Amino acid sequence: MMVHKFICRENPLILASVSPRRRDILTQIGIPFESVGSRIDETVLKKMRPAEFACLMATRKAESAQKVHERRWILGADTLVVINKRIFGKPRDDHDCRTMLGDLSGKRHRVITAFCILGPNGNKPHLDAVATRIDVRELSALEIEAYIETGEPFGKAGAYAIQGIGAFMVEGIGGSYTNIVGLPVCEVVRALLACGALEAFPISP
Repeated sequence: MMVHKFICRENPLILASVSPRRRDILTQIGIPFESVGSRIDETVLKKMRPAEFACLMATRKAESAQKVHERRWILGADTLVVINKRIFGKPRDDHDCRTMLGDLSGKRHRVITAFCILGPNGNKPHLDAVATRIDVRELSALEIEAYIETGEPFGKAGAYAIQGIGAFMVEGIGGSYTNIVGLPVCEVVRALLACGALEAFPISP
């Protein structure tokens, strides 16, 4: 049986996430992958800085997938929305959505995505966190209620999706756009090349 050293069609990357947005990003840039879920405790540890917490979650997700896929390249990622060190998770209900969107209205916040790469031999060749600045315009109560009614805020950190209807509230960004969506493409590809997971990029069909 042939053993493939690099990520390729016969040896796809293991994405330790079932996020449709991360799957879309990897599909868009042509990296072969398999998506697997992970069950980890995502309780926010208050004494940790947001970037440290995101790195911890990304590592735990990758390590969870590695238990089943020991000989594969694995990518784990975690995305947080942060204002003044306060972490916004995924809203539990309408009230949570209303509170989060109200707090983001008219303010600047950061989206931090951490990603962890694990190698086939079990080592951790790369762990990093990338931050992007987002400016949100003032939102009226009517706009917030109408956006909640679309159902889009649910399941999204910070209760909005920049790649969807939520784009209407974003006045500007500073940094990686794909980082906001869930995976900083430039940094991830550069890390996969540096780690030896990719022989070259783009990957030939």
